[in-house]
Amino acid sequence: MIFKTVGVVGAGLMGSEIALVFALTGRKVKLYDTDSSLVDQAMQRLERVLGKGIDRGLYDPSVIDIALPRIERCEGLDHYSDCDLVIEAVFEDEAVKARVFSDLDRFVSNDCVLASNTSSISITTLASKVSESRRSRFIGTHFFSPVSRMKLVEVIPGLDTEPLIVEQVMNVCREIGKTPIEVKDVVGFAVNRLLHAMMIEATRLVEEGVATPEDIDVACRLGLGHPIGPFQLMDATQISLSLQVQEILCGAYGDRFKPRPIMKQMVGAGYNGKKSGRGWYKP
Repeated sequence: MIFKTVGVVGAGLMGSEIALVFALTGRKVKLYDTDSSLVDQAMQRLERVLGKGIDRGLYDPSVIDIALPRIERCEGLDHYSDCDLVIEAVFEDEAVKARVFSDLDRFVSNDCVLASNTSSISITTLASKVSESRRSRFIGTHFFSPVSRMKLVEVIPGLDTEPLIVEQVMNVCREIGKTPIEVKDVVGFAVNRLLHAMMIEATRLVEEGVATPEDIDVACRLGLGHPIGPFQLMDATQISLSLQVQEILCGAYGDRFKPRPIMKQMVGAGYNGKKSGRGWYKP
């Protein structure tokens, strides 16, 4: 087994399910968030995720009692000293991530691999936040939501990442049931550049009155074979996150990724998707 003890920083939707998929393969997992209540909520949510999986016949009923106890709730990053791999899955903000990696740099072992679940920020840039000797063991692992069901992981080497680390991370992704692809370290990587180009055009169609969000979602599901439409996806993952990623992409590539005005209006009004009670879809 590669990476027997895995740490995850951030207990949101992404981080908690990343912790789960590693625990399901028999690994010891450590989970930490600056807000300890989020860890409690995460564990309750993971029990529901497993319950739904049991109902669909994906898991044996005993999985809840076996997998969840493998996830240890930690009170600080100083508990991560025995981790073989630590995956950061916090807010998509370079300064926030930089603080996490600066702290990890002080606590984890020299052999530990550090990974970021960033969806848009350069891995080489994030690697610069740790000591130079550790940068060869720094890599990007971009999972997709919901992690418990989505198979893809973009594996992104930084400028200094050793080929052996890339190989090991690709292998561990396969061990946890994912399909990894190696992607060059460019802003937005591969999938998000494709996704947000579509989201921006879909939003433009709504602004122009060509079609409603609901009809565009139907068109993408039935006409393109997508499992979920762009507006349903934005509501599920928070519109503010899509806006933030598009602003990062716009800064890197120019106006082709410029966020549409209606998205800024919605985020400004607090219409941020399911968690806020209203987004493109009204309750």
